[in-house]
Amino acid sequence: MVDAAPLFYMDVRSSIDYALLVVALIIEAFAFINCLTQRSDSFGAIGTLSKGLWLVMTGGALFVTVLSLSALSLLGFIALTVAAVYLLDVRPALRDAADGPSSW
Repeated sequence: MVDAAPLFYMDVRSSIDYALLVVALIIEAFAFINCLTQRSDSFGAIGTLSKGLWLVMTGGALFVTVLSLSALSLLGFIALTVAAVYLLDVRPALRDAADGPSSW
């Protein structure tokens, strides 16, 4: 009975690591694809980095996460942070620049 606890712990931990990896890959892929589909002149209109730099950063984030196969490493956290900054800061500003400010 005592020998089963470490095995169960490792199964649970690897399942959580895998779930976090999948979530991180989905977030980073969405950020990269969204950046890819935006107009390049919109980035200059909102006063942020150029589209090329955001493509390099979000694509690099996706590449680092795929290469390391871990969302819990230091590079995984940095990669997820880059994608989150794009999605939470740049993407709404691009949407407002294209459609006008929303009523929300």
